[in-house]
Amino acid sequence: MTVTPEIRQQVKQLREQLQKAGYAYYVLDNPIMEDAVYDRLYRQLQDIETEYPELITADSPTQRVGDKPASQFTSIKHNIPLYSLENAFNQQELDKWQERWQKKLEEIGDFDYVCELKIDGSALALTYEQGILTRGVTRGDGVTGEDITQNIRTIRTIPLKLNLDNPPPIVEVRGEAFLPLDVFDRINQEREESGEALFANPRNAVAGTLRQLDSRIVAQRRLNFFAYTLHLPDASQLTSQWSALELLQQMGFLVNPNRKLCESLEAVTAYYRHWDQERHNLPYMTDGVVIKLNSYSLQKQLGFTQKFPRWAIAFKYPAEEAPTIVKDIIVNVGRTGAVTPMAVMEPVELAGTTVQRATLHNSDRVCELDIRIGDTVIIRKAGEIIPEVLRVIKELRPSNTHPYTMPNNCPECSSLLVRSQGEAAIRCVNTSCPAILRGSLVHWASRDALDIRGLGEKIVILLIDNGLIKSLADLYTLQVEQIAALERMGEKSANNLINAIAASKSQSYDRVLYGLGIRYVGNVNAKLIAENFPDINLLAQASIESLESIYGIGEEIAQSIFEWFKIPKNQETISYLRKAGLQLSYESSHNENKQQGANKLTGKIFVLTGTLPSLKRNEAKQLIEQAGGKVTNSVSKKTDFLVAGNDAGSKLEKARNLSILEIDENELLAMLQP
Repeated sequence: MTVTPEIRQQVKQLREQLQKAGYAYYVLDNPIMEDAVYDRLYRQLQDIETEYPELITADSPTQRVGDKPASQFTSIKHNIPLYSLENAFNQQELDKWQERWQKKLEEIGDFDYVCELKIDGSALALTYEQGILTRGVTRGDGVTGEDITQNIRTIRTIPLKLNLDNPPPIVEVRGEAFLPLDVFDRINQEREESGEALFANPRNAVAGTLRQLDSRIVAQRRLNFFAYTLHLPDASQLTSQWSALELLQQMGFLVNPNRKLCESLEAVTAYYRHWDQERHNLPYMTDGVVIKLNSYSLQKQLGFTQKFPRWAIAFKYPAEEAPTIVKDIIVNVGRTGAVTPMAVMEPVELAGTTVQRATLHNSDRVCELDIRIGDTVIIRKAGEIIPEVLRVIKELRPSNTHPYTMPNNCPECSSLLVRSQGEAAIRCVNTSCPAILRGSLVHWASRDALDIRGLGEKIVILLIDNGLIKSLADLYTLQVEQIAALERMGEKSANNLINAIAASKSQSYDRVLYGLGIRYVGNVNAKLIAENFPDINLLAQASIESLESIYGIGEEIAQSIFEWFKIPKNQETISYLRKAGLQLSYESSHNENKQQGANKLTGKIFVLTGTLPSLKRNEAKQLIEQAGGKVTNSVSKKTDFLVAGNDAGSKLEKARNLSILEIDENELLAMLQP
């Protein structure tokens, strides 16, 4: 049937009416029409779109709930990185933060702060093109997240279309998805009645909901959303965080009404104290206050450290605290050589977990606390993650205790410990120290670095103690026979480990860079650095100034990278890794594999089934595709190879019926060898 101008006009009017009603109901909490009227208009629009599907648009109110579950989520790189916030846990830490940012500026002038409640949920990044919601992505690691647009469209407080007459070509909005407490209670009640495991807290429930493949389930859970950050293509259009929040509200977003503009840190503290008492009356969870410098000009001047914006901080509410008794004080040597004192305590329940150890940070903190073995202490989870000793109850101290003193020598290698000027940490500077080597290898094999499955701390210790590894590069000279001869290791385990180490050679350049363990270089800024210096030779020659010019890279990171590459032993490590075939540039990781594999598996079709010993399914797929092959999900007569792992399913039986060649992981890796 032909779509007449009258029908188009009717659809336009219905959408505008429904969008206004939805905004009034979900955002303003001030309904402008009865539910029955809304339902009638909604059904009327739905009927017209059913009859004329060509009229359906992405911003239509009927398109909030998808009816087809997604098969998986796609990783998406954020246009603008989502950085974490530095935390302050008391007034002194807040004062020091203000002192730090003020020292960074030559002229400060007048300034004020914007205070917003820190919502306990999941951060989202939204993209609008020509005013229409086109993409919604999770925070992920801050550089990449998962595309969950279909789920985000179900959140009623996220407009599908911006309330602007002339929207910019592209708008980026950041905010927090959260669950109101009454909705959280309802969900847990329903789960209990159906015999399902309960969500531990609203934050976990939000995270689990957003990753549902079926958006209909997401819609049923009624997530909410507060917007708090706005990025426009023309930065001059906004001058402050406060004006950005007001514009977000005009655009149709729900913005937390409890925000406040504060002229001083004293006013910020008063706001914090008020909500520390009143937060228990809120219909949602909040775990602190986010404080931002209001002026965008000041924000731009201050920039970022390696992890955080210098112009913002989260002032966290007191964490759960608990008393316990100190049984011992030990020290741990980390991969950077830092010696960290730890309190070993009587087990105590804290924030839902059993805690037996807590960090004492450094020697200054030990002296400040005057902590002793036998003391009764109050511990808390800093940021609800890391247990720390808050204070000592000296009135309960036994009479026979003695002050604790930090060791002068490394407990691992007996080298003299060093404390650099301006640093609180005491360090072992012996690069051959077993603890530093052990920590470096565990970090290298970690999930966000080279992801070498099977190379955990116990195996690392075994390899070091048996003299098989004395440096990072030694990993790539290990032989199956050497590992198989070790205690509790057999030929199968040895093969799996060697295969996992070999597979790590295909990991991307930024993962290698993170795995090197350069101080202050995390997995997020490793990606930024790798993109700006796409070859490690370029990075090794980079000046501090050129490193600092990267958005998000601060003075500390730049100095650390510069100094790391000046150490001859580190230069030798890079040389060994290059000879071993590690990816030390984006060019090699993107192009070299294609060239090597082009003559190997071109035109061959593979099917993967079961659990492979060392390779993840997506890793095996990537290796095959880099070598010119193709991976499909189902077995057919066109399939050339079935790669079978443990617990192979029906695909294995079908492949055997079709006489398709069956290979294991070792045979696949052999085929991939140049």
